[in-house]
Amino acid sequence: MLAYSSIPQVGYMLVGVVAGGALGNGSVLFYMLVYTFTTAGAFGAIVLLERAGQEAVRIEDFGGLAARHPLLALALSIFLLSLIGIPPTAGFVGKFYLFGAAVKSGYVWLAVIGVLNSAAAAYYYLRLIVYMYMREPEGAPTVLAPSLSGALALMVALWGVVQLGVAPGPLFDLAQAAVVPLLR
Repeated sequence: MLAYSSIPQVGYMLVGVVAGGALGNGSVLFYMLVYTFTTAGAFGAIVLLERAGQEAVRIEDFGGLAARHPLLALALSIFLLSLIGIPPTAGFVGKFYLFGAAVKSGYVWLAVIGVLNSAAAAYYYLRLIVYMYMREPEGAPTVLAPSLSGALALMVALWGVVQLGVAPGPLFDLAQAAVVPLLR
């Protein structure tokens, strides 16, 4: 699911490319940073889990995760909510800038399609959250493969998703300033 989610995420970035200008291209650059933190965190959380000695890659593997590993389930939930674009995560801010650039450039229809696609994708991400919090594990429970470096990487990714969601201004301004010389 997460691997396939990269396809619509790239589509969102193309909305900014179509919008063009410093706002559109700066939005793409900012969204690339947002997407890096979000996907690194989501994949990192999944990599730390295993079930019966195998990687936990099926949705059923996440049943009851919140009861056994509440902090990991919370972190993964935040990453998934960011992929959907729920406030106050970085994913929301990134999509807001991308779709706002499209609207300002006269591509309202493109922004509407992007928002509708985000709403449709929410089903898949929220389904995983439901499994983590509201389902019992089927078969052998999923266990955490302890990793100090993995935990540190998750904390950095989580910080990035929250920080860019709450205070995106400085980095968004930097992203816009970075693309201005390319537009000349």
